[in-house]
Amino acid sequence: MSKCSSCKNESVYFRTNEGRHYCKVCFSKNIEKKVRLTISKNNLIKNGDKIVVAFSGGKDSGNLLYLLHKIFKDNPNVKIVGMTIDEGIKGYRNITIDKCADFCKKLDVEHHIFTYKEYFHTTIDNLAKDNDDSMCGFCGIFRRYLLNEGARRLDATKLATGHNLDDETQSILMNVLKGDLMRFARIGPIPKIKRHIKFVQRIKPLISIPERESALYAMLNSIPAYFTECPYAQRNALRMETRDFLNKMEERSPGIKYSIISSAQRVAPFIEASFKKSNIKECETCGEPTSGNICIVCQTMKKVNIKLSKSS
Repeated sequence: MSKCSSCKNESVYFRTNEGRHYCKVCFSKNIEKKVRLTISKNNLIKNGDKIVVAFSGGKDSGNLLYLLHKIFKDNPNVKIVGMTIDEGIKGYRNITIDKCADFCKKLDVEHHIFTYKEYFHTTIDNLAKDNDDSMCGFCGIFRRYLLNEGARRLDATKLATGHNLDDETQSILMNVLKGDLMRFARIGPIPKIKRHIKFVQRIKPLISIPERESALYAMLNSIPAYFTECPYAQRNALRMETRDFLNKMEERSPGIKYSIISSAQRVAPFIEASFKKSNIKECETCGEPTSGNICIVCQTMKKVNIKLSKSS
């Protein structure tokens, strides 16, 4: 039986790229140390910040909320808030919302819910009845919009998302394969999206945590995670193949995912400099920031014949 490389207790995890074994306690402490380092090295959170965590109920967002609460609970100058988006998917989202609310109550963290029904006058269930298109396309557009809108309404200074190391490396490689190099501006712990007063700055504190380590951390620390797949989920063939390819490469060359992120961050400024940047305007319909005259959300709403609810 393997022993922890630090304390000699029973090992629960072997990190291949380091050649080290970790027990339950040392593993959890190491994950927390890595997240603290990501936050401090990149100046993700500072005194006076109100951090809204996009809390879906999955392992990554649960870990993120738990870790940020643990790190900053004794700092009166930083506030952590949970926010859950309700897309209106019966038998799926209504269950996760209850779990999210319970976990926030356990942590004594403020929790807010923003619904598609309130903002878009519809739900994904209703859209699925009247449209043959993939619901993932609609949902992704609406979700990104409402995450920013919700965070802004909560007066957030930062919107924290649970993107992990695997999420990031997959996106980097997919952008290269598709030739969408301008999306390199979105990589890293602080996406370099063009600033606008209505954009809430996004941060990714878990970017140095591999997917399997995130899952193990959630299990070892009894963090509730809902693993059931959305009934409307569409398999993204390119992402699945990219994930499998990267996992095989990681097996052969441990640490290669970290190398990919590091390399992408180094070349990103040069790629951005070679492209002409478009000006950020405000949508003529809803007033949200967009590169065109009408934002993608309003274009989509027109397509499905619904109107946006704006109270601010």
